[in-house]
Parts: sequence; structure tokens; C-alpha cells
Amino acid sequence: MNEAPLSLEALRAGDRAEFARMVAQYSPQVYRLGLKITADEQDAEDVLQETFVRAMKALPGFEGRSSLATWLFRIATNEALMVLRRKKPQVTLVEETGDADEEEGVPHPQQIVDWCCLPEAEMLSSETKAEMDRAAAGLSPALRSVFVLRDLQGLSVRETAEVLGVAEAVVKTRLVRARLKLREALSAYFGERMQKVSADEE
Repeated sequence: MNEAPLSLEALRAGDRAEFARMVAQYSPQVYRLGLKITADEQDAEDVLQETFVRAMKALPGFEGRSSLATWLFRIATNEALMVLRRKKPQVTLVEETGDADEEEGVPHPQQIVDWCCLPEAEMLSSETKAEMDRAAAGLSPALRSVFVLRDLQGLSVRETAEVLGVAEAVVKTRLVRARLKLREALSAYFGERMQKVSADEE
């Protein structure tokens, strides 16, 4: 039997049981979002806790113009970015090069390896996943946020733009940059994996 959808009226009225249902429903997603942006389990726990503390305080004024999930992700993303800012005050949360409506000026990776032919088991190995996480953690906060929301959380371009408070064109441009930088960062790793696969087949 499917669980009844959350009631915004009850949440806005301070219904504790309904708030507990919201926490149970969205905690895994909020924690994962925090973990992918901060790359630290303790920081992700802090993001999770602070997100729902802030949500509880802000719910009476939530007008429902965006979905509840988008609203929570916005709070969580802001919290995660604030964690990064506190840990590294010198890190800017906005791309220094600015954002254009087109992809002009997007940096092109110097080294690209096509890993499309790697065996599925190789792509899904824990070592490969860890390498991909490390590569994502190397992105700037602005690019990492877009990549996490769009490619890992599965939000649409419009939803990602709502969460980050930027134009859809900005999301598209940052996503292109993020994917290119990730592909470059992973090229050396997957190049080695491909050589190993070829050697094993000989």
C-alpha cells in the first residue's frame, strides 16, 4: 500500500508527525547530496541536520511555489556550500570566468580517453567509483553542485536552476564544464584500466 503524500498544510501548521515523515522520506537524498558536495561524511551529517532544522523554522512561510524536494535541496545545497566556505574561506563559490548562455570559452580537456569499451564490471567496481568521487571532489564548488544535482540526484535543468537560484543557461554551461573536467581528470585512470584489460585479453 502506497504511503499518503505529504501534506503541506500540516507541515506549515507544525504537525510533528508530518514533519517526521518528511525527514524520513528525504533524509537519504539530502545526506547523499551533502556527501557528494562536501566529500566528507561528518560534514554530510551536519548538512543533513542543519537542513531539517532550517526547514522546520522556514516551513510556516513556505508557499509551495517549488516542490518540497526542490526547496529542501536548495537548503541542503546552500548548507553544503557554506561548509566548504567555512573550511576553505579562500575558495570562491562562483566560477571566476563567469557564465555565458553558450558554451563559448568552455575549457577543453588536454587528454581524453574513450572508456566506452571497458567491461561493465570494471565501470562498477568500488575502486572506479572511489576514483570518480575523488574526481568530482576536485571540481570547484559551483561546478560540483551542478554536477551533483543534475547527474547524481537526477534533477532536471529547470529544477537544478531553481535549487541554485541561477538561470537554466548557467546550469547548462556549468554542466558542460563539469563533465569536461571530470572526463579529463578520469582519462589517465581509465587509460590505465584499458591497458590492463587489453593485457589480460592477450
